Amino acid sequence: MKPTQILTDEHRVIETVLEVLEAMTRQAEAQGKLDRQSALDIVDFIRNFADACHHGKEEVHLFPAMVRKGIPERNGPIGAMLYEHEQGRALVREMAESLEAAAAGNESALKTFIENAEGYVLLLRAHIGKEDGVLFPMASRIMDADDEENLMKAFEIVEAEHMGRGTHERYLTLAKTLADRFGISRVGLNSVSGGCSHVNHRH
Repeated sequence: MKPTQILTDEHRVIETVLEVLEAMTRQAEAQGKLDRQSALDIVDFIRNFADACHHGKEEVHLFPAMVRKGIPERNGPIGAMLYEHEQGRALVREMAESLEAAAAGNESALKTFIENAEGYVLLLRAHIGKEDGVLFPMASRIMDADDEENLMKAFEIVEAEHMGRGTHERYLTLAKTLADRFGISRVGLNSVSGGCSHVNHRH
């Protein structure tokens, strides 16, 4: 198992929740108010699984490892990915701030939530495509076995110490629950293991 494969697998989970977010915004437009619990669940998932865990692995471990191999930090794909992470956080912040009023049926707040949710879906789908298609293959080309083993160990520390054991599994379960709630396929969740406990797997 390569560290980039873990990140790619996590992308499939995130994409499933993006589909849920789309379905929820369509429902909200039809009903004139937001499903409060589902919206809270999705914001929680994005902030903790997609951002703190997944983007955390990239920003704290993968990207610096690539910089050490000579990939520029600012101008180039890493700089672009970091900028898009910040864009995503801003959109989610707007979603979170408008959530309660949107759930109460406030028309302006609902419009704000939906616009930012749609922007986030567009941003993240394109972002994932760039990472899967360009950045991760680049990382695989420049990393040797020791580099990848070190990254795997670093990812395990993110899971065990920074996020807490069982957190990854809890968010996988939440993704499945959300998918079932909105009739979204679970296909993207099938190949994903719980956590990153692969540090002893040589490649």
